[in-house]
Amino acid sequence: MNVLGERSPPTGRTEAICHPLGMRLVLQRVSEASVSIGGEVVGAIGHGLVALVGIGEGDDAKTVTRAAEKTAEMRIFRDEDGRFDRSVVDVEGSVLIISQFTLLADTRRGNRPSFTWAADPAVAEPLVSLYIETLKGLGVPVAGGRFGADMQVALVNDGPVTIVHDS
Repeated sequence: MNVLGERSPPTGRTEAICHPLGMRLVLQRVSEASVSIGGEVVGAIGHGLVALVGIGEGDDAKTVTRAAEKTAEMRIFRDEDGRFDRSVVDVEGSVLIISQFTLLADTRRGNRPSFTWAADPAVAEPLVSLYIETLKGLGVPVAGGRFGADMQVALVNDGPVTIVHDS
């Protein structure tokens, strides 16, 4: 093992040792999006963001609050010069929030993902609710699915622009 926390396998390659992930957000800029449960639309937005939210072991209110602030402030919408210089707040967009523990899958071994880095549902659900409430408090209109439900998400990517944010 070297000073960077890397180990050298027998092949001589160097690979980083993975540590459990914290909260992971996948933000997709959309022109419209919706989420359905059992064939019924339970949330829909026009232009804005789809936020896929994965809560990891060890995440807390501070982590989630900062991630919500980052979501509201992320400048991934174009200004009049075509530069990414506007946030979802600036463009008066909305956020469709989908809780998704599978974002924290560990696929390093075998063919079946492990989800041991995802927070227990009893911990994750209130943190996802805090993420939603924080965005609302920042003046962002939100819609969403239902925690733990089997959901069908439909969206029209705009760009496409997809940002992965790890906390």
